[in-house]
Amino acid sequence: MTVHWLDLDTPPHLPALYARAATKRTITGDTLPDKGLRCWVTVDGKPLEAFREVCDLPSSPLLPPTYPHLLAFGLQMQLLTDKDFPFPLLGLIHLSNQIRVLRPMGGVSQLRIGVSANNLQKHPKGATFDVVTQVDDLIGPLWEAQSTLLCKGVDLPGDAPQPAASIASGMTELTRWYAPADIGRRYARVSGDYNPIHLSAASAKLFDLPTAIAHGLWLEARTLAALNSHLPAANVEITVDFKKPVRLPAEVNLHSSEAGSSGDFQLNGHADLVHMVGRWRPLS
Repeated sequence: MTVHWLDLDTPPHLPALYARAATKRTITGDTLPDKGLRCWVTVDGKPLEAFREVCDLPSSPLLPPTYPHLLAFGLQMQLLTDKDFPFPLLGLIHLSNQIRVLRPMGGVSQLRIGVSANNLQKHPKGATFDVVTQVDDLIGPLWEAQSTLLCKGVDLPGDAPQPAASIASGMTELTRWYAPADIGRRYARVSGDYNPIHLSAASAKLFDLPTAIAHGLWLEARTLAALNSHLPAANVEITVDFKKPVRLPAEVNLHSSEAGSSGDFQLNGHADLVHMVGRWRPLS
């Protein structure tokens, strides 16, 4: 699909987008728009340090591998709440996330972020699609990501593709940590993502959840912080599949293979409940 880009002068205003998201609750079609949004953003040191703190990331001259997602959040919100987008933002389920660090992300201050949606596919519970995020610096492509989201209730023709099996072995426990009840609110203040299912038990119950659940991108960032010494700084593709949500508060434990150009990891909870599985591989 050819993307028709709309270049914005400034990043979107989040409060207006939240108001727009709250008013759209129905599915209005089954075709993704071909429009993409782009904007230049400035990397500000203060929000970056706040992100490092909430995700327990060490100080580094390089941007954390998941940080461009925060810079892209406003554009993603505007794309997904546009009147031409067929699915309501509230209720979308984040199934997986893949990021590709093309070059070391150091010494960058100005970045061009581009977001678009593609790859609409049938799913046993509805339909999935990908939100694609591209980041360029003044030299060229720097970072890419693909987030796969599920919208329940969409009825597409044909058969749903079979998921690929992801079984890894040879992992040992690397570390464990405690996810406190307020981590969703703390992450929201840093990221701007105030999804009610992550904020409190009371707001999560509005969406039929017994308690708040940890934000998937916070789990990924916190996991990659623990894997920092295992991962290459660039020329790497990192993929995570979100399994069972982490109900807050909770203790989780991280299992990983040895450091190297390739590896696997898994985040478990009580009674070895699998919350997230992931892998890193060199870019081909």
